[in-house]
Amino acid sequence: MIIRYALFEGEIHPGREEEFRDFVRRRLVPLWTQFPGAEEVRVLDGMERDEGAPVYAMALAIRYPDMKAVDTALRSNVRSESREVTGELLKLFTGKVHHHVFSASEYPPQIA
Repeated sequence: MIIRYALFEGEIHPGREEEFRDFVRRRLVPLWTQFPGAEEVRVLDGMERDEGAPVYAMALAIRYPDMKAVDTALRSNVRSESREVTGELLKLFTGKVHHHVFSASEYPPQIA
């Protein structure tokens, strides 16, 4: 399983947090959930962090079965559209967005 993260490193403009999150829900989630091959879409809103750690306002995590599916999604028209819409979102944000791809393994918790 592959998970591709978009990390929004930085801060939402003060007082615009609800507007930012509403924009994500209304405008971007409907696009992200159309990415071909996506098996799961998660939006993670930053809440707390260790002292001195960088600020991540949000992270987007999309799970794919393999790298072929990731490549297909990245070449899709809906991904291009989502990038344009994300440009509008960035007007509410100061920072940078970067992407990371991870190979993921799952392990069920041990129940005592």
